[in-house]
Amino acid sequence: MAYNPKDYYFHKAKQENYAARSAFKLEEMDQRYKIIRPGQQILDLGAAPGSWSQYAARKVGAKGKVLGIDLQKITIKQPNAVFIQADIRDMNLAEVMKQHGFIPPFDIVMSDMAPKTTGIRVTDQARSLELCQIALDAARSFLKDRGTFIAKLFHSEDFESFRATLREEFEKVEVLRPKSTRKESKEVFLIGIGYQGSR
Repeated sequence: MAYNPKDYYFHKAKQENYAARSAFKLEEMDQRYKIIRPGQQILDLGAAPGSWSQYAARKVGAKGKVLGIDLQKITIKQPNAVFIQADIRDMNLAEVMKQHGFIPPFDIVMSDMAPKTTGIRVTDQARSLELCQIALDAARSFLKDRGTFIAKLFHSEDFESFRATLREEFEKVEVLRPKSTRKESKEVFLIGIGYQGSR
């Protein structure tokens, strides 16, 4: 079957007013593991074009808040979400949070960050792992006790070592390849539930 970028999930995203089909990846994780609840405060790394933040903002409701950060500008408007265009590696996250009225810790730190792909598999996998580690560092700084961490990783030989790291810091670590993931994609999502910090 030929590759079709405008498949079922593309049209479903349009119908439900999401910026992208990736909303359904987060929705599947949430439905399976019951991680997003009303009133939560969520940090969304690699947020563009904004569909994860849209889904999360709808779920946390008026008493919850979402802070989305990405290298690209995010143009969607969400009353309970703030979007910042920046490189997480070059910013003082604590200061940015303070400026925008976010008081850590966060209930969830989630990352859909992906590197600009080069087509060289080993290079892309290494860059993906680096972004996961950056996201995990942010979680170590800003995730609350028993909070949840989500990270996208291009599957590679480093997968097991990264999962082992998460198992040392979370009560439970799940791995999911959502149904809405394109067949040719190598991405998987790791979900750390019940943050316990470094032991």
